[in-house]
Amino acid sequence: MSTSLLIAGILSGLAFFVHTFIGDYEIRHIEPEGTSESAFGRRGVWTMARCGWHWISLDLLFATIGIFLLNYTDYFSDKVLLLNLLALYFLGYAIVWLISIIISKPFPKNYLKLGQWMLLLAISGLIYMGTTT
Repeated sequence: MSTSLLIAGILSGLAFFVHTFIGDYEIRHIEPEGTSESAFGRRGVWTMARCGWHWISLDLLFATIGIFLLNYTDYFSDKVLLLNLLALYFLGYAIVWLISIIISKPFPKNYLKLGQWMLLLAISGLIYMGTTT
């Protein structure tokens, strides 16, 4: 058992719950209203964004399950390879998050207010540290 993988799994699991439930609550608050043609067009875009949102929720759930399986079982034969892939996976998410902030219109403290990239980077680092134990 690796403490860094335990922490990474807990953080990933918490991210899953927050993303799934609090995030969906927030997404529902920007749901378009109305019955006009333009409202239906916006509803399609909103629905697609909500589906994409929960696609990430499923990613977080599966990553969390994977981290715990890798940490507590011998189910997988090449744990180091899978842990390195998971570390790269979360690093990729962090990089995409930062690029998205960079290419979006700025607002005060946008890197801190949209600081999920820090969580993703921390999870990536913790998983990578877990490959050595």
